Amino acid sequence: MAKDFDAMEDSNRSGNPAFEAVSDPARRLWLRGGLGSALATLLLPGCATPPAGPRLGFRGIAASGADAVRVPPGYRVQVLLPWGDPVGIAGQPLPAFRADGGNSAEEQALQLGMHHDGMAWFTLDGPHHGLLAINHEYVDDGLLHAGGMEPWTAGKVRKAQAAHGISVVELRLQGDRWTQVRPSRYARRVTAATPCRLSGPAAGHALLRTADDPAGRTVRGTLNNCAGSATPWGTYLAGEENFHFYFSGGAARDAGQRRWGMAQDAFFRWPEHDARFDARRHPNEFHRFGWIVEIDPRDPAAPPVKRTALGRGAHEGAWVGVARSGRAVVYSGEDARFEYLYKFVSDGRVADGDRDLLDHGTLHVARFDADGTGRWLPLLHGQGPLGAAAGFADQGEVLVKTRQAADLLGATRMDRPEWIAIDAARATVYCTLTNNSARGRPGQPGVDAANPRAQNNMGQIIRWTEDGGLDATRFRWDHLLLAGDPANARPEARGTVRGDAFACPDGLLLDARGVLWIQTDAHASELGQGEFRRLGNNQLLACDPATGEVRRFLTGPVNCEIAGAIMAPDGRTLFVNIQHPGEPPSDRSAPGEATRYSTWPFGGTPRSATLAIRREDGGLVGT
Repeated sequence: MAKDFDAMEDSNRSGNPAFEAVSDPARRLWLRGGLGSALATLLLPGCATPPAGPRLGFRGIAASGADAVRVPPGYRVQVLLPWGDPVGIAGQPLPAFRADGGNSAEEQALQLGMHHDGMAWFTLDGPHHGLLAINHEYVDDGLLHAGGMEPWTAGKVRKAQAAHGISVVELRLQGDRWTQVRPSRYARRVTAATPCRLSGPAAGHALLRTADDPAGRTVRGTLNNCAGSATPWGTYLAGEENFHFYFSGGAARDAGQRRWGMAQDAFFRWPEHDARFDARRHPNEFHRFGWIVEIDPRDPAAPPVKRTALGRGAHEGAWVGVARSGRAVVYSGEDARFEYLYKFVSDGRVADGDRDLLDHGTLHVARFDADGTGRWLPLLHGQGPLGAAAGFADQGEVLVKTRQAADLLGATRMDRPEWIAIDAARATVYCTLTNNSARGRPGQPGVDAANPRAQNNMGQIIRWTEDGGLDATRFRWDHLLLAGDPANARPEARGTVRGDAFACPDGLLLDARGVLWIQTDAHASELGQGEFRRLGNNQLLACDPATGEVRRFLTGPVNCEIAGAIMAPDGRTLFVNIQHPGEPPSDRSAPGEATRYSTWPFGGTPRSATLAIRREDGGLVGT
């Protein structure tokens, strides 16, 4: 959320090196023929691309500014699971959605939350019957409550907290349409009030103890859950991203709180009715968010677990690969300007069946060097500068203060690292760097080899191949592409996309056929204007990494974000989330103006929802 460039977190004031002598971008770009030929073959963003190539078998569609979902000919779109529909928890009521905001907090806790983001599929008994775990990143209080935020009450805070978190729903394919199973013994809501267990090296640490939890081992709730992923052992991982928006720190915030982006007043105003979010009264509550949360989607009674060994940050999400050694390798990034990319390598092996595998291992932070190589730097207490003299009493403190530890190691400050896709067979990893308009501003870090554009409104996709396997400590890297529109006047905004132009890559999905699906998240304050004026609404594109070709597959309604793309196991249904259709540039709707920008999907109050996209002939999606 808060992708508005001026509202985005920018709290890294470390002195980590910026490689001002940038290497030739053509050498960094993998696209065949180099930068010059890639630019020469670009198609204008409004043009559709012809079908060709081994992986991309559909005709790319034109950019669109319509308040509708558009896909290529031969595909059918089904709208599922809109905000406010009941999740179907067994033994509980099934409260219907009220467009006037009249649902209570208790009803919202039984309904799908707002702002669908990352998700993952979990098979029950075949590719046509399973569970979707869906993140609900944040809320629009102007839509959620009758009267918006006026007056602002404790009941509205409870309802907002109930609209955050994660939903687990059961789906079954009947004929060529998906249906939600209600009631379901698997259906579940995890909210900002659900007790979560702290696990790993920081659990019980003094920095995590509060008056309500003197043991420092149980947190009430998870929030701002952005990307999601399935683990090889069948659990779901969700990141806790922009948690600083929920806390107020007053004017006298300390250096640590400022390093983590805490503001004087909370954007969501929860501290006015929930004292734990007032950092002046409960400073350690702030430390209890920003973790990777693991849940078992098949067991609604199992408490969510915050895995502290994976480090604390404004995590977009976390993605697991299995190294040749059998160890779990978890990649994550912080969706904030000038923050870092991380990798955790487990001590144990996935095959050992340890339920707490992610509690024991080594966390690393990435350094991208100008010669196209890089290193993973271990974040271990007692190694290098990470000792008591630098403010780290033990490994638990290193993990609570992951950012400060990464600062000291000289990690590379990135342009908002978000989603990650892992090609385990090739030990190759892709990561979206969504944008960073502050890059190169006076007093801000300049360009470097990995982040080569000043005022980077467009974003890029970086990739690296690990030397010897996913658990290696060295890698070789390049850019898959720089996003942008070749018709822009400013060179830094033109990009190197071979095919349909786009900006602000966010979500990634690498499917079983090797197609890289790219989801975009340009902000409402930018869409249709300036350098974005020819790019239309946010979109879903398919990229063939073998050729670099990109084709536009889907365009979304006005001011939405495209998020959460996941393929059914048989490759014949692509699930995609439409997040916050009609969101205003302020990120919060004014009372009485719910439909000012969008009426998707049902012609009234805009509601986030999940799409199920299938070929009309039942074939593989994308072929």
